[in-house]
Amino acid sequence: MKHLLLKAALTAVLLAASALPGQARDGDEGEHRFVLISVGRFAVLADMVSLERDGEAVRLRAFQVTEEDFHVGDQAYWGGWSWWRFDCAARTADRLDFAAVKAGGAEGPATPDPAPAYDAVPGGDAAELLAAACDPDSVGPYGVRTLEDAVSVGREALAQ
Repeated sequence: MKHLLLKAALTAVLLAASALPGQARDGDEGEHRFVLISVGRFAVLADMVSLERDGEAVRLRAFQVTEEDFHVGDQAYWGGWSWWRFDCAARTADRLDFAAVKAGGAEGPATPDPAPAYDAVPGGDAAELLAAACDPDSVGPYGVRTLEDAVSVGREALAQ
């Protein structure tokens, strides 16, 4: 319950306007429309601009935010991007790849995730992302529009 209240409070504070999802794009150019999806070991935000629907199949790009002091060697990281594919009818999720994002926003190459699609178990990140992807209206308005702001929102949520 605390998680849902935190998500609602952060969303309400950050959002000034709603918008409908737009076309997907590769890389980090253009506008984002992030919504905080879940908070656990990482904070996960869906970029609703990336939403692509093909019948019951949906693709969505998500950004996973790390804690502020996350480093590999002497390099600080903000987190990483992943493309996901969901089957709304079958309630399955398939994480397609992962690309690390260094502090400052530089995106590393995407590494494919060869694992097969799996059942999106309630309470997990995949189920939360599936819900947003399959029913975008369920996440309410979204308006975090930059990667830096998504990192700030994610880190604030992780700190709570």
